[in-house]
Amino acid sequence: MNKTITIFGSSLPKQNDEEYKTAYILGCELAKKGYSVCTGGYQGIMDAASKGAAENGSEAIGITVDLWGAVPSKYLTREIECTTLFERITKLVETGDGYVILQGGTGTLLELAVVWELMNKNLLKTKPAACHSNMWNNIVKVMEVQINKEGRKTGLIKPCNTVEQIVEYLDTQLKF
Repeated sequence: MNKTITIFGSSLPKQNDEEYKTAYILGCELAKKGYSVCTGGYQGIMDAASKGAAENGSEAIGITVDLWGAVPSKYLTREIECTTLFERITKLVETGDGYVILQGGTGTLLELAVVWELMNKNLLKTKPAACHSNMWNNIVKVMEVQINKEGRKTGLIKPCNTVEQIVEYLDTQLKF
């Protein structure tokens, strides 16, 4: 059974945006390595990663919730419908063997915080998690100082600058 990478990110980027292209390439590269991709199932980064995975023969799972009247990505190979936002976030976290946090806003921040907190408090087995973009890399750097001060686990979120770094990190962590 393929391992699944849950990708978090904004629904806003369009096909010509850099964030969309990054997510598409990530979906392609993960699929080429034999990973399935899981996203929130809608447009933007979720659509791009699903497209990249599906076009390269991997499963593209979408965990959706009908709160916004949004249209699910046409590239999903499987949709799992949830009834609440928190059920959706829980399912996204449970489905992933690893996580990637791409460019996003407060929803993506919430998803990053949930993954980080659950692993830090031993409520979720530690799994590889990588973030991409200067914004997340800076947030991780700032939070690591506080987490270290509190005597908690540091190094749970791996800042990465390229798709290649993300894939290499996940592959190293997940393929023993």
